[in-house]
Amino acid sequence: DILLHALPIYHIHGLFVAFNICLFSGAKINFLEKFELETVIEKLPKSTVMMGVPTYYTRMLQSQNLNHSLTKNIRLFISGSAPLLSETHKEFESKTGHKILERYGMTETNMNISNPYDGSRKAGTVGIPLPGIEIRIVNEEGKEVKVGQIGTIELKGENIFKGYWGMEEKTKESFKDDGFFITGDLAKKDENGYFTIVGRDKDMIISGGLNVYPKEIEDVINELPNITESAVFGVQHDDFGEAVVAAVVTTDDKNDGSQILDYTKDKIAKYKQPKKIIFMSNLPRNSMGKVQKNKLRENNKSLFKS
Repeated sequence: DILLHALPIYHIHGLFVAFNICLFSGAKINFLEKFELETVIEKLPKSTVMMGVPTYYTRMLQSQNLNHSLTKNIRLFISGSAPLLSETHKEFESKTGHKILERYGMTETNMNISNPYDGSRKAGTVGIPLPGIEIRIVNEEGKEVKVGQIGTIELKGENIFKGYWGMEEKTKESFKDDGFFITGDLAKKDENGYFTIVGRDKDMIISGGLNVYPKEIEDVINELPNITESAVFGVQHDDFGEAVVAAVVTTDDKNDGSQILDYTKDKIAKYKQPKKIIFMSNLPRNSMGKVQKNKLRENNKSLFKS
């Protein structure tokens, strides 16, 4: 095998999954510094495997050169780190003849669930549990839900980490008494045992396959003297999976968002920077005073739809 590697190696997908598997198996690597569409298209005929995030595949679909002939030497396309839209899966198959193999893992666990190499790869699902991994979906009371119902994924296996470094309390909160790890990811299982990831019970954003923690961005935005408060949340985006959006309350009526975007450029990584700034007179809050990000997501769900 020759792996076309464009993933960042500071992320578990690029380092532990992609790079280390090549070292373990003795495969060769076409190692790219970053994902650039023209370079990836150029390297595809000289590769046999590609691992990517959904953003890579949506961008590849924009190329006029993507077709059956270009990908004839590829044995396997893999997607992970964020949910792959079923529409992307189907369009990619139509253009290349390849069914992307989608799977599900975490930094804390590595790989947990995967569509089969030999077998049905279902668009919109991450597949079935890998050997040796126990998985259950539970409701808020901790009871397993029925087939088709949404709940939180809990899992157990030798792949699970021991805990968070120097964070005993967080580690304790993350495990059940019977050893199952609470992932915080929401999913449902169909009658054939295939899992579909539907969201997260926390406010973390996954943009381009990379984790974005809202508070880090909010803290930077709130440093500006004319910002009263801010709330950062994710909105569905065809290219990035989720795009970072910031809702802000400001004392400056003339603020058009450019000042905020300019300020964040040197403070946070590019993939964490907001794609849109929304101005509000007040942030929606519940009776406890907590910002209701679910309402922000719902009210702006069509923000990036054409």
